[in-house]
Amino acid sequence: MTARRPAVEVSPDPADETVLPARDASAPRGIAAVVAAIGIMLVAANLRPPVVSVAPLVDDIMTDIGFSSAAAGLLTTLPVLFFGLSAPFAPRIGARFGIERTIFGSLIVLIAGMCLRYLPNTVTLLVGSAVIGAAIGVCNVVLPALIKRDFAHRSGLMTGLYSMTLSGGAAIAAALTIPIDERVDGNWRLTLTSWSLLAVVALVVWVPQLSRVHRVVVDHAPVSLWRNRIAWSVTVFMGAQSLIFYTFSAWLPQYLLDHGRTDGQAGAILAIGQVVALLSSLLIPIVAGRFADQRLITLSVVGVCAVGFIGLLATDQVVTLWVMLIMFGPGASISLALLFMVLRSPSTAVTGQVSGMAQSVGYAVAAFGPILIGALHDVTGSWNVAMAVLGLALLPQGLAALLAAKNVTMRV
Repeated sequence: MTARRPAVEVSPDPADETVLPARDASAPRGIAAVVAAIGIMLVAANLRPPVVSVAPLVDDIMTDIGFSSAAAGLLTTLPVLFFGLSAPFAPRIGARFGIERTIFGSLIVLIAGMCLRYLPNTVTLLVGSAVIGAAIGVCNVVLPALIKRDFAHRSGLMTGLYSMTLSGGAAIAAALTIPIDERVDGNWRLTLTSWSLLAVVALVVWVPQLSRVHRVVVDHAPVSLWRNRIAWSVTVFMGAQSLIFYTFSAWLPQYLLDHGRTDGQAGAILAIGQVVALLSSLLIPIVAGRFADQRLITLSVVGVCAVGFIGLLATDQVVTLWVMLIMFGPGASISLALLFMVLRSPSTAVTGQVSGMAQSVGYAVAAFGPILIGALHDVTGSWNVAMAVLGLALLPQGLAALLAAKNVTMRV
């Protein structure tokens, strides 16, 4: 039997286009395609609120439980860490049960994790956060593979809609968490658990998809991507943007509170930043998808984010503007990372493997951001120092973009 060749990077060739089918024969069509797209977006809307909703409440949680900044960072770190830990298993689960059933089961696990956080126990709070991360991590990996196969002819648009909904869920969580908390008399556990209602809606809407058994193709001898520079560039790009997004979202409200803003103002500024992330996550991949090479637009995104960090650290004026520029970066970058997974890989199977690699390694690295930045603040007593260190993650992101955004394809 001929040995499998390792994945290598190649220059674009017109013949490579034949590797990517315009549309799979089993892909949904007409009304079924619309229903599938709505289902994908509703699932995506649930992949950020369970994590982002912690940030506006972190001051109350620290006061109630007695956490330090570093310890409170665990509430954001555990989900992101389990994004990465569950990612390698996602393609196998999808191959065993089918993507549709895998997503349905993940939504059930997600709801269970949010309910665990309601119990008046610190252990269940942390365990629930880990369970939430595992459920989201599986969806993070299998959804791009689903888009690759069912919407290959509209990959830029669907990636943009998917990423927009990710950011939209985060924006809604940032904007509504404090108002919800006020309506439940400051019961932060109930506030966090209330987001499970959104997951229940997605669960119900996803039921029609269970009639389809769409499996991820996983070879017994999968392609080795660990020595492939393209796969690593996508992984580093994914990890850097995730590190910035989750760490900045986790600590921005506390940063603003320490600079004289109220809880409501801090939540509103975070929500505005998330809205900007939403818009950039929709528009940038649609524009980038029109070009064979995405390096110029990707480096421009990194540059805008860098300007935001410089402005935030240099002046106390127009803070909302700097937050908008910073959040523009990871908002657009998550879409670009997902687009790179689709465009740089020749098949659905390789897309799933690149997605698993990028998200397992990238999220594992990003998971330590909230803890490390919180610890750095505890040691220095300065959020400016902590945010400056966080901004340095733009350097590896920019370097990774030089190859991840280049018009090359992995051939297996």
